[in-house]
Amino acid sequence: MSHPRSETARLAPPPGLPQVVLKPRRAQPFFSRHPWVFAGAIARTPEGLAPGDEVALVSDQGEFIARGLFNPHSAIRVRLYSWQPDIPLDAAFWRTRLEQAMTLRRDRLQWWGPRTGCRLVFSEADGLSGLVVDRYDDWLLVQCTSLALYLRRDLLLTLLRELVAPRGIWLRTEKGIREAEGLETADQLLWGETPPQPLWIEENGLVFAVDVVAGQKTGFFLDQRVNRQAFLPYLVPGRLLDVCCFTGGFALNAARDSRITAVRGVDVSASALELARRNASENGLADRIEFLKGDAFKTLEALGGGGERFANIVLDPPKLARHGAGVEEALRGYHGLNRMALALLEPGGLLVTCSCTGHVSRAMFEEMLGGAAHSARRRVQILESRGPSPDHPVDANCPESSYLKCVFARVL
Repeated sequence: MSHPRSETARLAPPPGLPQVVLKPRRAQPFFSRHPWVFAGAIARTPEGLAPGDEVALVSDQGEFIARGLFNPHSAIRVRLYSWQPDIPLDAAFWRTRLEQAMTLRRDRLQWWGPRTGCRLVFSEADGLSGLVVDRYDDWLLVQCTSLALYLRRDLLLTLLRELVAPRGIWLRTEKGIREAEGLETADQLLWGETPPQPLWIEENGLVFAVDVVAGQKTGFFLDQRVNRQAFLPYLVPGRLLDVCCFTGGFALNAARDSRITAVRGVDVSASALELARRNASENGLADRIEFLKGDAFKTLEALGGGGERFANIVLDPPKLARHGAGVEEALRGYHGLNRMALALLEPGGLLVTCSCTGHVSRAMFEEMLGGAAHSARRRVQILESRGPSPDHPVDANCPESSYLKCVFARVL
């Protein structure tokens, strides 16, 4: 990626701000506004920098690039936020970034109000690297994957309270964050009232019970919101199998369709299935959906061995790799799941297959699908290749913020 340097980039660094100096020929991604500065790109840092300190990133020629926050414990040594030397990372800056994020969800999407679920802040995509905020009804769920932002949590909480006026704010911690950031924390109430268990939201005319305290991610797969509605026109008359169904998002949407004769949901989590059954009951769909506990691979293998066939299959497994070193193993896992699913589909059937593994690119995922089709001796036509809902935007200068692949395919 190559962009011309802005006039701002040629300015001198702000006086008095500690300078982190890059190695030669390492500056272009950061002039192009990529927010992650890995340790290997840095030539030197000032002595005495503490975790969370604000710094100026400069090229080996002394050119100002951006303001960022330092973390000596992380492979991402500096996270960048402001490319303007005269705009410090103070309370006014964070308020502006949060307001910009709120405007998209409240004014553009209009996903705001009682019983609404929505991602309010999506880390790098909203210029707030290391901060995720989800809103469920009147509660906020906060994830900090940056030590520097966690150290500013009191300020951020104050701003969120002023901008959103929630009833409570709950902290959710991501697996591996202690090792990645040197951040030691635990799920806890940060302010206000503890969220109810479950908490109810509405989506696409359905109600869902969400366990925001103990459920996966922050309790619901908000990123699939639009996809759960977009796949409906492609449904084929007959049965639907929803593998890794979690609390029934795709399954319930399909069960309302008169073309679907029966729905079977499978998930390895007993607590998720308990909520899925409750959701089916609350929406008057309990007699149309069967939820079963089982491992995705073993279930697909058993169904194939039993000669079962389905007109529609949804595959939405959890992340299969957390680091680049795990990509090959993840692709083998996706290949196995999709190969078995393709073998279970009736001719002309619909496959909805997903990956939330950020290190697996869309090109890799679609190439894997072609390989799985070859192994299953099926012909696959990709009808749509989709991403997440627009409350999970992608930063054009940070491709890592594009993580979700959701493919609708016709299987012949």
